[in-house]
Amino acid sequence: MGIDMQNDTQNDADMDQGQEVSKDAAVNIDECKSLEEINAEIEKELEGSADGSEAVGVETEETPLDPQAQLEADLLKWKDTAMRNAADLENFRKRMSREKTEAIKFGNQRLIEELLPVIDSFSMGMMAAEAEADSMIYMGMKMVQTQIEGFLSGQGVTEAVTEVGSDFDPNIHDAMSQEESDTLEDGKIIRVMRKGYKLSDRLIRPANVVVSQKAVAEVENTEEAEEEATEG
Repeated sequence: MGIDMQNDTQNDADMDQGQEVSKDAAVNIDECKSLEEINAEIEKELEGSADGSEAVGVETEETPLDPQAQLEADLLKWKDTAMRNAADLENFRKRMSREKTEAIKFGNQRLIEELLPVIDSFSMGMMAAEAEADSMIYMGMKMVQTQIEGFLSGQGVTEAVTEVGSDFDPNIHDAMSQEESDTLEDGKIIRVMRKGYKLSDRLIRPANVVVSQKAVAEVENTEEAEEEATEG
């Protein structure tokens, strides 16, 4: 009986030792799997890094940076910019010169426009004084008129010449009224009511004129003749 108990004890010890060996083996297997997984992840990372390096290398080969070509491109760019700036500066200088010339030429336009009604009144006084052309008053007024004309000429002011019988031009004439005329065609100037003036090539005041039109009887006769021609 003592031998049986000893054998049982030995069997239990062997069983415990077997279980511990199994546990150790399982732990070793788990550790092996973990190492394999780690190695696999490391290999994947290394492959990804290699692929990225190859891609960068390919891009670098496709778009190489040539210093000389880059310098030439920069040179063309700055040359174009310089030419554009020079053109803008030249246009600015021309515009400023033109504006300066116009400022000098037309600087007194407002003053002259305000003087024109005074000159008109003085001209009317001269026409009234012509009846006594030998008087000192008329001679003095004639001298003043000459000075006025010299002043206007010095300022570049000229009369917008308007002749009786010439065509009406809306660009330089201002029609005050229309009158029937037996001697002039339709649209001709019959009378000048007020002179027009130009400052250099700019019209500063149009001439006030009376324009001719066909007589009513003549218009009716013309219409009747046209109707008869149409019916015939």
